[in-house]
This record gives sequence, C-alpha cells and structure tokens, in this order.
Amino acid sequence: MNYRAIEAIYKYEMARTWRTLAQSIVSPVLSTSLYFVVFGSAIGSRMSDIDGISYSAFLVPGLMMLSLLTQSVSNASFGIYFPRFIGTIFELLSAPVSTLEIVLGYVGAAASKSLIVGCIILLTASFFVDMQIMHPFLMLFFLLLTALTFSMLGFIIGIWADNFEKLQVVPLLIITPLTFLGGSFYSINMLPEFWQTVTLFNPVVYLISGFRWSFYEISDVDLWVSLGMTGLFLLICLVGIYWIFKTGYRLKN
Repeated sequence: MNYRAIEAIYKYEMARTWRTLAQSIVSPVLSTSLYFVVFGSAIGSRMSDIDGISYSAFLVPGLMMLSLLTQSVSNASFGIYFPRFIGTIFELLSAPVSTLEIVLGYVGAAASKSLIVGCIILLTASFFVDMQIMHPFLMLFFLLLTALTFSMLGFIIGIWADNFEKLQVVPLLIITPLTFLGGSFYSINMLPEFWQTVTLFNPVVYLISGFRWSFYEISDVDLWVSLGMTGLFLLICLVGIYWIFKTGYRLKN
C-alpha cells in the first residue's frame, strides 16, 4: 500500500477546501441556520410534537443528513472531475498508484470535508434547539458510513460527467429532491398509507430514519433495515468503482 500517494491526494484535496472556505464551510452552515430560523422557530412553534420530540429538535438529524449527502456528492464528484477536465488525471493513472489508493485519497478527502460540515452543523443546531444524542457512537457510525457511501457515489458521478452541467444534474435533480422527500422535515407516518409505501422505495428514507434513531430512538423504519440498506448502497458503489477502473470507462478511452 502506497500510503504516501494516498496522503498526497488527500492533502491536495483538503487544501482546496481551505482555499474555497466560503463555499465549502460557510455556505452550508448559513443555509442550515436559515432552515432553523424559518422551519424551527417560525413554523416549528406552531406545530405539535412528533413522537414526543419538538419539531425543532426533530429537524436536526434531517438537516444534517441533507447537508451531508449533498456535500459528499459534490465534493467527490468535483474532486475527480477537475483532473479529468484539465488532463492531469493521466499523470495520476500512469504513476505507480493503485486503484484502491486513488479511491482512498479522493473519497477520504470528500468524506472528511462532509464530516467537518456535519459536525459544524450539529454545533450550530445546539444554539437553536435543545436536543440530545442518545446513541453518540451509532450517530458517528451513521455519519461516517453515509459520508463514505455518498462520496463514492460522487466519485462515480465525477467519472461519468463529461461537462459541468452533468456534474450538477444528479446532486440538484436527484439527491436533493430524494432527501427532501425522504423524511428530512416530517415523519413518513404522517403521509397517507399509499404514499408511505411509495416513500419506502426512496433509499434516503432509510439513512435519515436510522440517523434520527441514534438521536431520539424514534424512526420510520427498523434500525437494522436502515443499516442493511446503507450497507447495500455502499456495496453497489464499490462495485461501480471497481468496474470503472477495470474497464477504464471515461478514463483510458
């Protein structure tokens, strides 16, 4: 294992975060603060508790997951797309660096950025609402697993995209709507029975539900189902990345 190569890729990607601090850190935190002001204070004060949890506190896991998913996909997709765009990817592919080391460097950096944003959002939320984390280690595990999984998805998107427009299509038109419809701002038990069934086909439901359970021990689906679906999605992303490097899809041809 070439740890120096992994470290070089990781440090290069992390350095880009500090060069674009407003976009990488400040923007997600500001957006989350506005969500708490509008939904938590203005609307939440007029809503009844959900399973004994105030609406403002109920929002916290959903908002964290919303930021984590979008940031993971965006960071990883841009991280691998930009070297392809300027042509430096060929230097990386010709270097004595394995597929695993390339993925660890790029995905590790993207996941780290997302985890930093997630922790800052959690700290920001503590100024707006009274909340508790009943299972902190499980919460951290869900954060790490989700960040890694969606960073891998972003890596795949960055390989697939051949222009900046395609790079934004999946995060804006697929990931964000699925997150909004996945129970970020409500419990799916509030929906009519038919729409509850439809919502279960949304994979983000399982992520948000399991993550919320680690806070308050309430969820829309069973915890083990949430973990199983997250693990399955991680496996699918791993298979996709393996196939990309094995065939050279949009890398060598």
